[in-house]
Amino acid sequence: MEGAVTSTSRRKAKKRRIVTRALTIIIGAILVSVGLEIFLVPNNIIDGGVTGLSIMLSHLTGLKLGLFLFVLNLPFLIVGYKQIGKTFAISTLFGVAVMSVGTSLLLPVPSLTHDLLLSAVFGGIIVGIGVGLVIRAGGSLDGTEIVAILLTKKSPFSVGEVVMFFNIFILGSAGFIFGWDRAMYSLIAYYIAYKMIDLTMVGLDQSRSVYIISDNPDEIGDALAAGLGRGITYLSGEGGYSGEDKKVIFCVITRLEEAKLKSIVEEIDPSAFLAIGHIHDVSGGRFKKKNIH
Repeated sequence: MEGAVTSTSRRKAKKRRIVTRALTIIIGAILVSVGLEIFLVPNNIIDGGVTGLSIMLSHLTGLKLGLFLFVLNLPFLIVGYKQIGKTFAISTLFGVAVMSVGTSLLLPVPSLTHDLLLSAVFGGIIVGIGVGLVIRAGGSLDGTEIVAILLTKKSPFSVGEVVMFFNIFILGSAGFIFGWDRAMYSLIAYYIAYKMIDLTMVGLDQSRSVYIISDNPDEIGDALAAGLGRGITYLSGEGGYSGEDKKVIFCVITRLEEAKLKSIVEEIDPSAFLAIGHIHDVSGGRFKKKNIH
């Protein structure tokens, strides 16, 4: 009986994850559609990757942008399905389909502004947030990212470097089609979108890993647990020069808690060694902050 209940709970949890992922992808793809059709495309400003290539082909042929977005991404999705995984490919296909339909539906809607700088800035922000949401949900909206992931397996270049190479070529091509001023505005939009993708994926409350070495580890650990509501882990260490045993404090905090942690440590032991690093993602344990009164 207990096993059946556990199995049912797992199925419900899996369904919730699928629904949450689908809704996130839908919202992200719609935001990208809005950024493209309401800000970038009407002002001949392009994004990077397959999206930028689709915008240029749509301009040259007069065909709908959504058609090129879907057709050009399809070969990359097939490759992604075989090489990267089923879940990633399905999530990407779903996102691209929603984005293609969204751009087609928004085609009659007029641009909110014809100021090129405002279009590049706000278009980049909206597109970046949308793409970031889709990536967080386990998908992608651009085939060049799939190519980049595959190429990095057999080359010394990172995914970011490969994507940048493609985008330099695509953004450069925009200069010949739309004019070099539009190409420069496209570069602004792409840079802003890139930053917003990173911000959306990591979040404003970016996590930090903290290592503290002090002669008063227990006192500092208790103070951090009480002051920040964080779980504290003690690691065993040894001084490389002195050979003495050391009790290393390890914890994970948010960016907003960094200043408070430093003040707590400095108040107890001003000479304590403190090392703080960035963390891309955290899950499990006692990371969720407790209410402190």
